[in-house]
Amino acid sequence: MAKLAVEVERALARRALTGAPGRAMPRLLARGDGWMATDVVCTSGPQDRRFEERHSSVSIAIVVSGSFEYGAGRNRELMTPGSILLGSPGQGFECGHEHGAGDRCVSFHYAPEYFDELAVDAGARGGRARFRALRLPPVRALAPLIARACTGLTGSVPAPWEELGVRLAARTLRILGRLTPVAGAASPSAVARVTRSVRMIERQPEAALALGRLAREAGLSPYHFLRTFRRLTGATPHQYVLRTRLREAAISLSAEPGRILDVAFDSGFGDVSNFNHAFRDEFGVSPRVYRSQVAGRG
Repeated sequence: MAKLAVEVERALARRALTGAPGRAMPRLLARGDGWMATDVVCTSGPQDRRFEERHSSVSIAIVVSGSFEYGAGRNRELMTPGSILLGSPGQGFECGHEHGAGDRCVSFHYAPEYFDELAVDAGARGGRARFRALRLPPVRALAPLIARACTGLTGSVPAPWEELGVRLAARTLRILGRLTPVAGAASPSAVARVTRSVRMIERQPEAALALGRLAREAGLSPYHFLRTFRRLTGATPHQYVLRTRLREAAISLSAEPGRILDVAFDSGFGDVSNFNHAFRDEFGVSPRVYRSQVAGRG
């Protein structure tokens, strides 16, 4: 999302001046007994090699800007804005940025015992401190939590990080219980093409980004682009563009006092009635109610 990419761009510019290697730079947002939330800006790019790391706790991270590949063992996932990275304690993993530089995530870390308590409370029998997937794609059920976390990063309204962490854990577990894994690895060429499209959408979510234009930019037929994009991101191009625009709109509604009509137009919607309908479908309330709820909760 454009508003949240500024910190990434600044970090990449500083790296270019110093010639330093790419790295992840965490900033503590909040912490409590058994949990912690961090804002992580990464400056790695195509010139940086992958290296293995290891999760020390249960990790659930919201990708808010940029894109990268996240892998464990033979499994690889393309992480894009709105998707959720999942990590289990002791799990080895690698992140790669072969097709674009920089990303930003809000990362929640949970002690295994604390997370198991959350899992039991959420109805997951026996706890779920180990995940059976590496990623959740951008889905409507997580949209309000992702938008709220993104708003918290802007500093316009203080975010209830502990509450967000608890709700994110519970909702993630419920979605995982219904998730159908997608088999098969994508080729490096396919990942590169979709990454270019994802980053173009992130830079200009309000632009006219129909399937035909995105397919041409990716160098694929509309049919093959649709299949490849959905396989790698978990959403169709139309769903992905719409969800990106609505997150941008939610951030604007929370951070700016402007008219809802202006927010709709700035987010790429041609009329306010269509915007109101799409926003209500995504967040469960109207734009006006959403703005008042976020402002009221602080």
